[in-house]
Amino acid sequence: MYIFVTGTDTDVGKSYVSKGICEELAKQKETVAYLKPFQSGVVENVLSDAQNVAQSGNIVAKSSYITKTPSTPLISAEIDGVEFDLKKVKDDFNILKNEAENVIVEGSGGIYVPVKKGVLMVDVIKYLNLPVLVVARPDLGTINHTLMTIDCLLNNDIKVLGTVISNFPDKTDDPVILRAKEMIEMYSDGIKVLSIVKKNQKDFSKLVSEINDSIMIKR
Repeated sequence: MYIFVTGTDTDVGKSYVSKGICEELAKQKETVAYLKPFQSGVVENVLSDAQNVAQSGNIVAKSSYITKTPSTPLISAEIDGVEFDLKKVKDDFNILKNEAENVIVEGSGGIYVPVKKGVLMVDVIKYLNLPVLVVARPDLGTINHTLMTIDCLLNNDIKVLGTVISNFPDKTDDPVILRAKEMIEMYSDGIKVLSIVKKNQKDFSKLVSEINDSIMIKR
């Protein structure tokens, strides 16, 4: 499994889902690697996303670039005086691909996040030539954000494996949340919601199975 995990926005649960996928694959005794190409906002005594994933054990995890300023990769890099090279990101991915049967690449924010001058996150996805898993939040606004993300990916000839609705509450009577899956699937050109991930969910076996099935389907 070689996939790119993106979000419809920031703080949608993308890192939690990425870690859950990595841990589930490791449980299945498969070799697993995780790559966070651009990690911003790293401060002392706070784990980066890669360090957090690596704590699970039996998972190789790394970041191509780490910056301190909490912002989009482009702004963070400019403030911290770092120059991003996409070739390094691809080299890091290929190294991990040679070491592991599975490489989960996690983006930063959504697909239109600026990475460097003239480069958006969607361009990084195209450069790595990876299929995408879209992570969305469950509440008001998610239908619009998710459909626009899917539409943009498809218009860029990027394979969309499916959507995950993350941070889903255990109990709710909010019709927006309860019908989010239905609405997204109704208007998303056949892209399925592969899983609804509850807060503090530990079992990602169904999602991993659904991702593998989707990878096998040619679109």
